[in-house]
Parts: sequence; C-alpha cells; structure tokens
Amino acid sequence: MPSLTHQALAWALPRLRKSRDLDSAGAGSLAAERARIEAWHRSTAGDPMPTNAVTRFERRFVVSREEVPAAGGSFPAYVLAARGATPSRTVVYVHGGGYTAGIDPFHVRYVARLADRLGVRVVLPDYPLAPEHTWRDSHDALVDLTASWVSRSPGGAVLAGDSAGGGLALALALSLRDRGLPQPDRLLLHAPWVDLSTSTPETEEYDAVDPWLFLGKLRAYAAWWAGSEADLTRPEVSPALGDLAGLPRALVFQGTRDLLTPGTRLLARRAAEAGWDLTYVEEPGLLHVYPLLPLVPEARRAWRRTEAFLR
Repeated sequence: MPSLTHQALAWALPRLRKSRDLDSAGAGSLAAERARIEAWHRSTAGDPMPTNAVTRFERRFVVSREEVPAAGGSFPAYVLAARGATPSRTVVYVHGGGYTAGIDPFHVRYVARLADRLGVRVVLPDYPLAPEHTWRDSHDALVDLTASWVSRSPGGAVLAGDSAGGGLALALALSLRDRGLPQPDRLLLHAPWVDLSTSTPETEEYDAVDPWLFLGKLRAYAAWWAGSEADLTRPEVSPALGDLAGLPRALVFQGTRDLLTPGTRLLARRAAEAGWDLTYVEEPGLLHVYPLLPLVPEARRAWRRTEAFLR
C-alpha cells in the first residue's frame, strides 16, 4: 500500500499543477492548449537552469553550458558535477515533461543527487520542445551528443531519463546501436513514455485512475512531437515498438497509478522476447515518476536500487 506521504502528494500535486484534460472548446481546447504552451515557451526562453530545489547549489556544484548544433539552430546542454570532483563517468540525463515542458527544478534536484552520491558528471540537454518542434529537430543532435560523451568517459556512461525523456533516452539508445556509435553501459528509465501511438487498449482504463496525466493531452502532445501520424510508430518516437535486441542493461521504474503503465508493460514484454537484459520494477498504486518525488519512502527505496544498479 502506498505510504501516507505518497497519498498526500497524489492528492496535492495535480492540484498544485492545475492538472486537467482537454475540452472540446474554450480555455481547455486543443487550440487553447497549444497557444498556452507556445506563450509559456516565449516567456521562459533564455531562462537559466532552475536550481532552486537544491540547497546551496552554487556552492556544491559546478555547471558549464555547451551549445549543441541541431537542425535549424542549436540548443544548450548543461554539464554538472560536484565541486572538487574529477568524474571519469558520465550520465546523460534526458528530462521529461511530455515533450512540451523544459527542465524542472526536480529534474535538477535528481541529477544533482546523481552527481553528488555517485561522483559522476551529468549532461542535461535542454532540447527543443513541441509543439513548435518535432523529434526530427533534435534527434540526430542528441544521438551525436550522447555518443560524444560516451566516448569521452573512460569510467563508462549511463543514458537515463524520466517520462518523455525516458522514452527519448531509449530511442537514442536504439539509434546509437543502429548507427554503430559508442553505447552507454547502462540505461535508467523512470516511467518512460515509450509508445506514443497508444497501441495498448488498456491505456483508457488507466486514464480513470491517474490523477496527474490525461489521455487527451497525451494524444495531443504525441501528435505534436511526432509531427505526422506516420511517424508515431517510428522507433525514434515510440521505441517500445522497435527492435530491442542488443541494448545495454536497463532498469525501469513504474507505478501503477500512471497512464503510461500499459506502455511500460509492453516494453517489458518485448524486452523479454528480444533477450534484452531489462529489470522492470512495478510498484502498485504509485504515481508517475515516483522515484523523483520528494520526501516519499518509495522514492528512497527506488534510489537504493538505482545506486546499486549504477555502481
């Protein structure tokens, strides 16, 4: 049974974030949602990486920024390490947010913990977002960025991500393999969004129990990121539908109070069929990306397992 802290967060978080699905018209319509997101992107363009969820961040960590060349321009990637550390190992962390939201303070909180506790360097790309951009605008650039850091990390490299970022991390791993580029030695995925085509019919059942994610928005964001209906099933967009053989060892966390549960179960089944070494951890009744949530004992349990997997 979920802890009382988790239950309290499951009640409060959707209300604090004003989570709601799309309506057929008015302020909750698809057109209004697109306009809202585009206006939000304009208002936050150029904002620095949000570090306010990490105590004394500037005193504890060093951050540099590199520009990643991409189709039609470039985007930043932040490189973070604990002060005084000389990491030989790298984690490339791809943030979630439904492909429409940028780096969140709790993403920074999580990667700072990785850097601090594991003594690694973390690369956090701030990739272009939908609806203004599709996967085609950044995929090749992210593949090259990841390959570059893997080749520069004599202590090994991890490719990780949460939600949309978890799906994108897996898609990058597929492309690295297919292009014969250097691969990470581990994959760490938190509630990854791996099937944007929503091919699993039971997804609608989970829409009724997830207080945070909504099927209408899921389909809209998927269409924006894919750019066309034909691209929804491409492995660069829906990696669970691709060839999963020959990938690095993986650890996947998933709670069952999550609209993405059917997709991650599909991934686990297809991984077993492909002979891919994937450890799938499913926790009953827990929210989307629960290992990133603050204060909950379930997240501490996931962290202990993560540390053991990555060491």
